[in-house]
Amino acid sequence: MSDEEYRVDDLARLSGMTVRNIREHQSRGLLPAPTVRGRVGFYGPEHLTRLEQIKRLQADGFTLESIRRMLGGGAEFASFAAAVHQAFDDGDKRVVRLDDIHTLFPGLDRPDAGENNTDNTDNADTAALLESAVELGLLRPLGNGRFEERSPQLTRIGAELMALGIPPASALKAAAEARTHVQAVAKGFVQLYMDQIWAPFEAAGYPADQWPDILSGLDRLRPLALDSMLALMRMALDEAATRLIEERAGLR
Repeated sequence: MSDEEYRVDDLARLSGMTVRNIREHQSRGLLPAPTVRGRVGFYGPEHLTRLEQIKRLQADGFTLESIRRMLGGGAEFASFAAAVHQAFDDGDKRVVRLDDIHTLFPGLDRPDAGENNTDNTDNADTAALLESAVELGLLRPLGNGRFEERSPQLTRIGAELMALGIPPASALKAAAEARTHVQAVAKGFVQLYMDQIWAPFEAAGYPADQWPDILSGLDRLRPLALDSMLALMRMALDEAATRLIEERAGLR
């Protein structure tokens, strides 16, 4: 088995799905069959990518039947499935190895630095940060000591926070708290699209002449959502800073 191949148990672990879910997706035609060698099925990165697509589309409110048609149906559905991920994916990703994880948290040792260091405190801290980053979704394990850094922009922000004297563990904790609220807001915008644009289109039987409007609406959703979030965040930061100053000055 090469670095780019997984057995079904490995695929389940990496994707966060159960083996039963994977089998069901195969039977529904959502997931291509594995390569079979000696009665053992081997899956590749394309299967992991497909499972992540399915999970994202399910989270966005699409039914499994809609997802099946998007991923394996006509050209229009295939184009829409690609557009969904292009609309919400900044494309700025890279793969890093375990030996290079310390570069994501400047000033901390490599995870294996303890072998040459009598004090393993820094090594343990880095391992804990790595676990937190995976739980937060900033890093996605690819197996064999490799991780996908899903948002280098967030990594750069973390480095800037460290330069201000904020420990990475504190930055990750703040990011985790913010992510909960951001996910709720994002879900609201996606639900708007689903209820107001996609649902009537689906109910009408996916008329061919409406596909341009469907894709156009998707293209416009991301910048509108991001601009709204930025504007609301600016207002919230101003209000929070004002309250803090008033509290410190004894005005509250």
